[in-house]
Amino acid sequence: MSSDTSDAPEPAGSEGARSSAGPRPAAGGHRLFWWVLGIAALVVLVDQGSKWWAETELGDGGTVPVIGELIRFVLVYNPGAAFSIGAEYTWVFAILAGVGAIALAWFACRVGSVGWTIALGLLLGGAITHLGDRLFREPGFGRGHVVDFIGYGDLFIGNVADIAIFAGAVMILVLTLMGIAPKGGRTSEA
Repeated sequence: MSSDTSDAPEPAGSEGARSSAGPRPAAGGHRLFWWVLGIAALVVLVDQGSKWWAETELGDGGTVPVIGELIRFVLVYNPGAAFSIGAEYTWVFAILAGVGAIALAWFACRVGSVGWTIALGLLLGGAITHLGDRLFREPGFGRGHVVDFIGYGDLFIGNVADIAIFAGAVMILVLTLMGIAPKGGRTSEA
């Protein structure tokens, strides 16, 4: 009688049981990838729709107070990054937004966590809509100005894509601090 148990079923906690569950996150990841794309599409639609509204309603140079002077709607065209930094390098921001969108989409294909799915969808949507502004708005292809219209006191003026990018980045920070891995479950450090 041999002690070889290679044909015997392995206990649920063994390595073999884990390896048979290995493909599941990938399959879930593909399902979650569609959610990333859906969230990104929603961000693009809301951002571009709000920019259309801002250009229509605020194009005369008017300001609409929302919460006194703390939050207001005022239309500006931003050729640079945050706080109009690097206005002469608009084409660089177009390239960075394109590379960022591709990298986010590639990473999102491998995600198995709902929290990471939402965060990446927000980031991807913000990157895509900023890329669209850079490519297709005046003054020309690759040099387009981003439409900003949400004024935060005297600090800066942003848009819906900026809010999505900020929210996605904060979510990733929180998920990382909580030890939630992009593929789902807890990281070994948690």
